[in-house]
Parts: sequence; structure tokens; C-alpha cells
Amino acid sequence: MTDLLSKFDPLIAERQALLDTGVRDPFSIVMDEVKSPTLAVIKGKETILLGTYNYMGMTFDPDVIQAGKDALDAFGSGTTGSRVLNGTYQGHKECEEALKAFYGTRHAMVFSTGYQANLGMMSTLAGKGEYIILDADSHASIYDGCALGNAEIVRFRHNSVEDLDKRLGRLPAEAGKLVVLEGVYSMVGDIAPLKEMVAVAKKHGAMILCDEAHGMGFFGPNGRGVFEEAGVEDDVDFVVGTFSKSVGTVGGFCVSNHPKFEVLRLVCRPYVFTASLPPSVVATAAASIRKLMHAGNKRQHLWENSRRLHGGLRELGFTLGTETPQSAIIAVMLPDQEQAVGMWAALLELGLYVNMARPPATPAGTFLLRCSLCAEHSAEQVEQILGMFAAAGRAVGVIAPAV
Repeated sequence: MTDLLSKFDPLIAERQALLDTGVRDPFSIVMDEVKSPTLAVIKGKETILLGTYNYMGMTFDPDVIQAGKDALDAFGSGTTGSRVLNGTYQGHKECEEALKAFYGTRHAMVFSTGYQANLGMMSTLAGKGEYIILDADSHASIYDGCALGNAEIVRFRHNSVEDLDKRLGRLPAEAGKLVVLEGVYSMVGDIAPLKEMVAVAKKHGAMILCDEAHGMGFFGPNGRGVFEEAGVEDDVDFVVGTFSKSVGTVGGFCVSNHPKFEVLRLVCRPYVFTASLPPSVVATAAASIRKLMHAGNKRQHLWENSRRLHGGLRELGFTLGTETPQSAIIAVMLPDQEQAVGMWAALLELGLYVNMARPPATPAGTFLLRCSLCAEHSAEQVEQILGMFAAAGRAVGVIAPAV
């Protein structure tokens, strides 16, 4: 018998060699207790959370929690099937109404995860003889959605308006085209030049889908995302997002003003053939989205946190993924896996949890620590975080010792 898992032997050996050095596994941390959006207990130690994507800190909002409890009591623990076959609960409709109000659109469709939202939209919108044109750094869920469908896939260089224009210009003028962009790219936290890219896509007659998973709540006057801040709301045909970041729960969605949008409920397989979200989850999502409509002060504080952490890390001598703070994600770039793991472990020992990212999640040879800030991080916590980075960086040899 051929062992189908033998192709992963090099990765298994690499992971074991890492663990044999005595470090904790960066990818199997257990939180014994979560005390707030910014604090948890890990192995008995109170730890600041800086790697959770909990951008707006909604996971412990009292109104959000109460909405979930009420729905659990009224509708039970789950739906046990697809909305198409088992029926839609009132909470799903209320959640979609909250999304329509938040985005100012006529249509909203809720998926069971953000991953499935991309899986469904990519595989359904463009079919045989049509084209999906996507950024080379697109999220795995976008690539997987493309693989599920039958469209031709064309990649362009990350955030290159010129390359997007060139690639579109080579395609048949009469063919259906979908340009897929992300407001914020989650690995290093850089944003897309959406204004220029949308103009190029429209010039070539393409429809546009923008993934605002990491932009929702943080960008634009209403917190809708980078596409709102860029002023291209009227030109983007579909916006995909997730509930697992700023909304603070789990689920995904697509909103649109397209007049034929509702047909997707009948033809989008990851929607038709997946159990719908439990009533308690859509209730928490709806309550959170309604509150995010009036969260200007939280957005302002989150920007303050981002600017302070980014500037402070640069002053300490760290290499960052972006020259300026572009989002709530700040990536600390490391030269190799040894230093990345060493920094991650040193920070955890000091009481700070961040994400360590390495290939294949990052390009070959790229190792980084990804920090995701929260609107609930106090100014004092940000200063604590900088102190921890300074101590860990000097101990590991990533930055120069203090003079």
C-alpha cells in the first residue's frame, strides 16, 4: 500500500526538528481562559493577545453576547441543514438586513464561513469560457474557489495596476471577466490601490469583487472597508466579507446591488449544500454589525494604536512589512525560521501572543510575526507590547542591544 501522507514527510521532519530544540509549537497554542478581547491565560500566565483579528473587540460586547443567549433560548442550538432545504430562520433574515443597512446595498447573502463565501462566489460567478483575474497574493479561499469552478484563471503581480491592465488587455474583449481584489492583504497588512485598479477593470469591461475581510470596521466613514475609503462603492459589483474579524463571531457574506443577485441562492453550491449558521451566531453577528455602524470612536482609537505600534517598532530597529501603518495588521519581518520562532517564543514567555507565519502561508523564504491590533487595546497595553518586543528582540539578537 502506498502511504498517501508520505508526501508530507519533509514537513513532518522539519516540524519535529523544530520541536526537538525545546520550543513550544507555534501552531498548537491552547488558551485556557479568554478574559477579554485583549487578554487570555495561556499555560497559567496572563497574556496580551496581539494575534486574534479581533479588530473592533466585539467578542465580549454585552449586547452582542445577550443577543446570542436570547437566540439560543428561543431557537435552539442549530439549524441542522441548508437554508435552501431546511428553511431560513428569522435570525438569518435579520442578519442579512443588518448587512444591507451597514453596506447600503439591496442584497445580502450569509454563508457559514468567510472561506465558503469566497469558495461560493468564485466558483459560481465565472464559468467556462470566462475569466477570473486575481492578485497573485490572494487568500487561499479565493484560489480554492477558483479551483472549484471552471473559469480560466489569470494572475497579476501583487498590487500592480500596470500588470492588471496588461493582463486584462490580452483577454478577449467579449468574454466575461471578474477581477478579484482584496482591500487589505492579511499577511503583511498592506492595502490595495483600489481606485486605480477599479478604473482599469472597468476600462476593460470586467466586473469587480472586493474581499473586505480585513477592512470591514476599520476603513471608510461608515467602516465598510477600503473600497468605501477609496470612493469606489458604486463601481464594485460584489463585496465579500467575514464575521470572524471585526464582527467578532463566525460566518461569511456577500453584499451587492446587482439586480439578479438573488439567483445565487439557487446555484451557489457552498450555500445550497452547507448547513446554515446556528441562530445564536447570526444573532450575535446582527447585533455586532448594527453597533459597528456607530463605532467611529473605536475606529479612531484603533488607528491610533496602529500608528503607535508601527512607529515604535520601527524606532526599535525592526523591519516591518509596510513603510507606513496601512491597516490594523503589522508584520515584523525576520530573516529565517530560527529567529522567527525564537522571537515568537520569547514574546510568549514575556506574556504576548502573536502569530508566526512561514511558508507555504508566506512566499518562499519569508518568515514573519503578524500582529493584529484591537480597538480595545489601551494605550498603556501598546506601550507594554513595545517593551516586550524590545526585550525579546535584544535577547534573540534581532535588534541591537540598548546603548
